Amino acid sequence: MYFGEEESGVSIYHEIEQAPENQIFQTQGWHPLYAAPKTAKILIIGQAPGLRTQLKNEMWRDASGDRLRDWMGIDEDIFYQSGLIGVLPMDFYFPGKGKSGDLPPRPVVSEKWHARLIEEMPQVTLTILIGSYAQHYYLQQPKRVKITDNIRNFGQFLPVYFPLVHPSPRNNIWLAHNPWFESTVLPALKQAVQQALN
Repeated sequence: MYFGEEESGVSIYHEIEQAPENQIFQTQGWHPLYAAPKTAKILIIGQAPGLRTQLKNEMWRDASGDRLRDWMGIDEDIFYQSGLIGVLPMDFYFPGKGKSGDLPPRPVVSEKWHARLIEEMPQVTLTILIGSYAQHYYLQQPKRVKITDNIRNFGQFLPVYFPLVHPSPRNNIWLAHNPWFESTVLPALKQAVQQALN
């Protein structure tokens, strides 16, 4: 999967690159990271890319990506090469470091660009929402809503959305404390993914 202009439309890609709010990233030689193939049937919306992802110019090629693909029940060929998977982070660039970790995604990205890019993927039937920023925005929830509750009650958001915890190894403690995720949520996720792909 190429996360750039060939899949999302040259004009939108260059508009994003040239947008005033993104010039600071352009001066560093960074490119917007997302994938919006017109043939996509599943859309993954997650947090902003980390610095390592930004510098590698590749998304989900790490331990988190391996776990996500395992959760979804798909391999790397389907994820990267099939044109069936779209990826829209809540920010297309690494937003920088703050006092307690990475800065949150800039709201301007989802507000300005997401709807246009989603229009480029008319065959999407399942959107996977990874983490609090994606869930609170797309489920129109206040920040006080806990994603654990969203994930536990995933069925109420189907068939359009499927909320997930981030598959980062840093969430191993969360996974250990919530065994219902593996026994109940993951089988339903795999089923939803297969239905969307087929």
